[in-house]
Amino acid sequence: MTFCIGIKVSEGIVALADTRIVRGSEQSNKQKLAEFQHNGQSLFTMTSGLRSVRDKTLIYLDESLRNEAQSNQQSVQSNQQSVDRLYQLVNRFGEQLRRVKAEDGEALQSTNHKFNSHAIIGGRLIGDATPQLFYVYPEGNWIEAVEDAPYFVIGRTYYGKPILDRLLTYQTSLRSAIGLALLAFDATRASVTDVDYPIDIAVLSNQATVPTFRRFTEADLAQATQWWADTLGNALSNMPMDWASDFIVSGNP
Repeated sequence: MTFCIGIKVSEGIVALADTRIVRGSEQSNKQKLAEFQHNGQSLFTMTSGLRSVRDKTLIYLDESLRNEAQSNQQSVQSNQQSVDRLYQLVNRFGEQLRRVKAEDGEALQSTNHKFNSHAIIGGRLIGDATPQLFYVYPEGNWIEAVEDAPYFVIGRTYYGKPILDRLLTYQTSLRSAIGLALLAFDATRASVTDVDYPIDIAVLSNQATVPTFRRFTEADLAQATQWWADTLGNALSNMPMDWASDFIVSGNP
């Protein structure tokens, strides 16, 4: 399985993805947060589902954009819209995803493989005023992160949602959004065996033009995650429990 999260707040966007790949009894690590270049701008993509679908879609997307650039150099007029905003690139991604489904969907289904590639795409092209974040469905259609829905999760979606729904808003600082992405991953990792370190994180603030990418091991983040576990334990010990006095046998803590 996988865990990928994208967050958009007023100060910028955050992406985090695990690297664990499980095939039967075998485990390995593969990058799921990928950098994508267009016209000198750096974007990020994260996907769940079959890696072969992701790779083929991105190759087709890159080919489409390169062919358009060459066509525009050779002709003053072009029948394709120039891609200078992220939503336009996401449209192209959806087109290529549908192309891959038309080519491979039947063959995948014949071997009991579902065409279920979900994607999160974020970044900022030259025509975008601020960083943008999109969720792309297997059918190629998409939605955008907005103030009242500031995050997307794909893969293992359930375990990290409670802390996000309780603490994350569009006005959350970028620093806290990075911390919440880690805590959502940590909650997921604690509950399942197919999500794990290392993790990749990308951050793009409103003041930056390209995301900063970093990889972290479990040891790198041990201090932060242990602090969170200790904080939760201390909070439980100090929780007001007068309401439960009828359940507590005299002499027991």
